[in-house]
Amino acid sequence: MSLGSKKQSHFKPLMAKQLKLNDYKQQIADVYNRRSHNYDESQWHLKIAHRLVEYAQISPGYDVLDIATGTGHVAIEVAQRVGSSGKIVGVDISTQMLTLARRKVEALSLSNVELQLADAEALNFPANSFERILCANAFPLMTDMEATLRQWMQFLKPNGLVGFHALADAALVGVVIWQKIFEKYGVLQEFSQPTGTTADTAEKCHNLLERSGFEAIDIKTEQYGNYISLEEAKQRWTINSYPAPKFSNTLFQLPSEQLQEIKAEFDAQLEALVTEQGIWNDGTSFFAFGRKGKNSEQ
Repeated sequence: MSLGSKKQSHFKPLMAKQLKLNDYKQQIADVYNRRSHNYDESQWHLKIAHRLVEYAQISPGYDVLDIATGTGHVAIEVAQRVGSSGKIVGVDISTQMLTLARRKVEALSLSNVELQLADAEALNFPANSFERILCANAFPLMTDMEATLRQWMQFLKPNGLVGFHALADAALVGVVIWQKIFEKYGVLQEFSQPTGTTADTAEKCHNLLERSGFEAIDIKTEQYGNYISLEEAKQRWTINSYPAPKFSNTLFQLPSEQLQEIKAEFDAQLEALVTEQGIWNDGTSFFAFGRKGKNSEQ
């Protein structure tokens, strides 16, 4: 895909046939490769991506980096906003997600989108390359969030904006119940969160951006929850759909009898939450933004 000689020389391709990933990141890549075939059926991901782009205030001519682009929700919307004078670079570690994104980009004849297979925590763009760096739905999966944000800041132009989406600790009923049960059974589970521990709050997202050196920090809080049926809630038992360090591997090493016991308790706790409307699946979300200083040397 041709992106213009000027842009081509500025953004050196990072595309590789295969990435060298540690076990955790390979787990994430495998999960999203498996999910790629029906990922676009989720209205959740589309809504989150759209809202993040709206808050980011994208202008024509901007160069934008889309972290964990997936099937291209953010990248495609940004490409249409920046126009032919701007550019969007989307990176992801899932080859299957990128394949779908590329098909969509080509179907829309977008010539200002570059898709790259790359690790979001090991990028190598020139300093001061982008007006915006965005990450929808994937930032909580980063292994060292403060270090990652500092790295991304280097790629931002002065006064540029970084924006990411994160979920509150009470979000996603299946995850909440897992945590309670696995604490009870002593199963190792280390969900990677912007706080470095468990709960996400607007204050903790703010502090993370502040420690990473960002200014003019703004956190938007919105609710994307809904009621789901008991049957749908029980389907959230598919642990390997939610990658987390050491989590799935440790869980599935348990004896089958103990797994059955945990599954039964998972279902029982869901049944206790049923109301006339169904089971409330909380979707409290944070859209966190920080600006690189105008005189920053990073």
